[in-house]
Parts: sequence; structure tokens; C-alpha cells
Amino acid sequence: MSDILDAIEQFLARDVVMHVHGLEKADAYPAEIVERMKALGLFGATIAPEYGGLGLPCGQYAQIVERIARVWMSLTGIFNSHLIMAAIVGRHGTDAQKHEFLPRFAVGELRGGLALTEPDCGTDLQAIRMTAKRDSDDYVINGTKTWISNGIYGQCFALLVKTDLSAQPRHQGMSMFLAEKGPGFTVGRKLEKLGYKGIDSAELIFDDYRIPADRLIGGVEGFGLKHALSGLELGRINVAARGVGVAQAALDESVKYAQLRKTFGKPIAQHQAIQLKLADMATRTEAARLLVGRAADFYDRGIRCDMEAGMAKLFATEAAMENSAEALRVHGGYGYSTDFPVERFYRDAPLLVIGEGTNEMQRIIIARQLIERSPV
Repeated sequence: MSDILDAIEQFLARDVVMHVHGLEKADAYPAEIVERMKALGLFGATIAPEYGGLGLPCGQYAQIVERIARVWMSLTGIFNSHLIMAAIVGRHGTDAQKHEFLPRFAVGELRGGLALTEPDCGTDLQAIRMTAKRDSDDYVINGTKTWISNGIYGQCFALLVKTDLSAQPRHQGMSMFLAEKGPGFTVGRKLEKLGYKGIDSAELIFDDYRIPADRLIGGVEGFGLKHALSGLELGRINVAARGVGVAQAALDESVKYAQLRKTFGKPIAQHQAIQLKLADMATRTEAARLLVGRAADFYDRGIRCDMEAGMAKLFATEAAMENSAEALRVHGGYGYSTDFPVERFYRDAPLLVIGEGTNEMQRIIIARQLIERSPV
């Protein structure tokens, strides 16, 4: 693992650090960096070696995500959504689907992500309106997805649809397809964002889009929500690891600046008010890292971990929010300047508390699991 982390550090130092400010300011897709990520095998990080991936356990994957998020959190989103799609195929796809798609996913030849959210449906996935109707050997799909990561530059998406509008409970009428771009599948507008720049977020529009029936993940209708939720376990651990990365970056910048900036004849690091902030920031970051490690361990052992992933995601992303805000205060007026990276952390962190299930939803998941696991 140390060799992989060393390679990641070299990649960040050589190919990323000096470009972040310009790319982020321009909200430009980092095409050259993505090519380097492909060469490193990041698009196959958690895909099994038999399909050409690195086969990394989730714990090691989380460490990679944290390291990259310290430098530029947006990059982690480019391969996170892609690997959620791959994890769904790896866990639930037919043998034919695994052999056709996973090798292409692993090398980044075919990249994409997860398409769940719709204009009138976010957290309540059972309320989606996109439909897929069987027509001989095909399905015909109609509807719109929104806020889809990799929507512009990706080529394939794990697409959640309704195959039975009358099913009760509603989740039994939901299915998931592997949808490659083609006739009837168009990209709408690029969505502008406060932070999380560089990665493309877009609307995906399906108008009588025909897809072969063999693209139905698992080959059986009615399991789409189950597939989506199983993929989100990995996704939430990724987002939690991003939170640790942003929290650590905010801490690192604050510790460095506090030793350089002087007031009243001494570095501000020697002022008790600043020391209290740094101590809280460091403790939050380490606690978040431990929660991520625990969730990843559960995932690697094949134990249900929606509660553990939810706890990690909740705490780590809130740590990113708090640390980024405190970093602004430590930096004073300079923290408000685009010359320092802490203002970017402050804009990126809010995405983490919203994405992959809001933190309010994580609290509900945690509470429900507590009750379910502790019957009286």
C-alpha cells in the first residue's frame, strides 16, 4: 500500500498542485489530470483484479481518497461516482455484464457514474418518475436526471428507473440499467456550482432512448433500489474520506499560517485563542478518520454498514465544514482571499454534507439502525 500512496503523492505534487488554482477558477474539466489518473489505475481502484482492477480494499481506497481530497477534492468525485457504478455491477451484475463492462471500467476506457437524482426527486428515490417500458428485446426509457457527476464527459451510467409504476411497495417497481450514451440520450445544461469546480455536473435527458434488455443489471426487474443503496455504502465512505481530506487540509493550512503570521510581536500560534481552534480542528479530523476506517473495515468484511458509513459520512463532512470555517478565522482577511486555498475549502465543504444523502438523512438512517439492532 505504501507504494500506491507514494505514487499518489508524486502524482499530486507533479501533476495537480500547480494546476488546481487555475482549473478551479475557470471551472475547467481537468482532462490531462484524468488521463494521469487512468494511468495510475484509479478508475479500477476497487474493481477485482480478475477484471483488470487494482482490487484495493475499501480501507486503502479511503486513504487514497483522503490524500487526493487534501489537494483538490473535485478529483475524488470523478472516480467516486464511476466506482459506485462499478461496485453495483461487481455485486449484482450478470456474469456477462461483469465480463463486458468491468474491464473497460477498470482502465477508464468507459467512464461514468450513478444517475439517481431527478428534478423533483432527491433523497426520496422511490418518487422518481423516469420510466423504462419493455418493447420486445429492448426497453424504452423516458425522463430526466439532474446533478449527475461526470454527466458531460462520462459515457456510461447506472440508471435508476421505474419499470412498474403500480408496484406496492414502490421500490419493487424500480430497476437499474447500464446506459451508454447514444440516440435518445442527450446531455442538457451544465449545472453551475458554488464550489466543487472542475468536475462536470449535468442534466441527462432520455427521450425514447432504446436500451437492450441485457443491460438490466442482474437481469431481473425490481431490484434497482437495492442495487443503488448497496453502491451508496461505498459512495458514502468515499465522501466521508473526502471530508477527512478537506478537514486535514484546512488544519494543515491553519497550522502553517499560524506560525508565520505575527500579531503583537509574536506568531498567532502562540495566542491561546488560536491554539484552542487548532486543537479542536485536529481532534475533529482524527476522530473523523477513525470513523471512516471503521466503516471501511465493515465494508471490507462484507458486513452491512449503512449505519457505520452514515456515521462516518455525517461526522467527517461536518468536520470539514467546521474546520474550513475555522481556517477562515485563523487566516483573518487573507482567508477571504482567493490567493489562499482555505476559501476553496469553505466552498467545497457544503457539497459534502449534501451529496450521497444529506446529513439529515444520515441521522435518520443511524437512528433507524440503532432501533433495529437493539430490539427490546
